[in-house]
Amino acid sequence: MELQGRVEELRKNGLGLAAISYDSREILADFSKRHGITFPLLSDAGSATIRRYGILNTIVEEALGPNGKDPAVRADLAMYATVNEPSERLRGIPFPGTFIVDRQGRVTSRFFEDYYWERNTVANVMLQLGAGSPPVQATQASTDHLDLKTYPSDASVALGTRFTIALDITPKRGMHVYAPGASNYRVIGVNITPQPHVRTSPLRYPASEIYHFKPLNERVPVFQKPFTLLMDVVPEATAEARKAFGGRNELVISGTLEYQACDDKICYNPVSLPLTWKVAMHALVPGAPQPQQR
Repeated sequence: MELQGRVEELRKNGLGLAAISYDSREILADFSKRHGITFPLLSDAGSATIRRYGILNTIVEEALGPNGKDPAVRADLAMYATVNEPSERLRGIPFPGTFIVDRQGRVTSRFFEDYYWERNTVANVMLQLGAGSPPVQATQASTDHLDLKTYPSDASVALGTRFTIALDITPKRGMHVYAPGASNYRVIGVNITPQPHVRTSPLRYPASEIYHFKPLNERVPVFQKPFTLLMDVVPEATAEARKAFGGRNELVISGTLEYQACDDKICYNPVSLPLTWKVAMHALVPGAPQPQQR
C-alpha cells in the first residue's frame, strides 16, 4: 500500500517497481483489485525465486520439521515470523526487503529486515540512495558553530515501518566538528531518548577527512564541509507494541545532537542540542492478518 502511493515518484526518479510474493496469482489478483494496486505483483510459486536469491525465512521451515518443538526454535519463530505456531501457509515466506536492480539485471543495492512484519519505506530507501526528497518539512536550528536541518524520511508510519531520521549539518566558516576515530574530543553524534517498543540503529556517518592542527602537530578525523548523518527508527509491530501504541496517532522521538567544534585557534566547549521529531501513525493494511502474541 505504501509502495502504491509512491509509484509516480519512483518513476520520476527512473525506477520501475514490481513486488514478488510466495502468494498465489489468485490471492495477488484479489489484493490488487481490493486495494487499487497498479504495479505488478508477481507470484513466486513454491518460493523458487525467493530461494535463488537466498532470502528464504528458514525459521518457518525448521519449525515445521522434526525440531519444531525445540524451545529455541519456537523462540526464533516468534521473533522472526511473529507467530507462535508454524503452519503450511507460512512455508516459503522470505525475509522482507528490497532489491535495486539496474537495466542489465545486476543488483546495485539491497535493503532487508530480519523480522517478517517490518519494512523499509520507499522514502527511507530513496533517502539512502540519495534520490528524491522526503515529503516532510525540515526543522532548522543554528548554533555558533554549525547550521542544522533535520527531518524524518516519512510524515506517516505504521508499526513495523523502518524510517530514517536525517540530519544535514553545515559547519560554519572556519569550523570543524570531530568524526569517529578522534580521541580526546567529543565526536559528533545523536543520543535518542529510549522508549518502549521503539528501536534505533547505530548512526551512519559519511567519510570524514583528516585535519592537521599545526600548533600541536595533531591529525584528527573531522567534518568541515556539509555532511549528513542518518539513523533508522522502527516502531515495533509485536502484539505488545500494538497494545502499547493503541489509540496513539503520533510517534514522538526526542534526543540530542552532541558535538565539539574547533577552529584554527580555539576548541570550544562541547554542545548538547535538544531535538524532537514527530511522525503521524496509521494502521496496518486493513484486513491483513495481524502479528500474533509472542
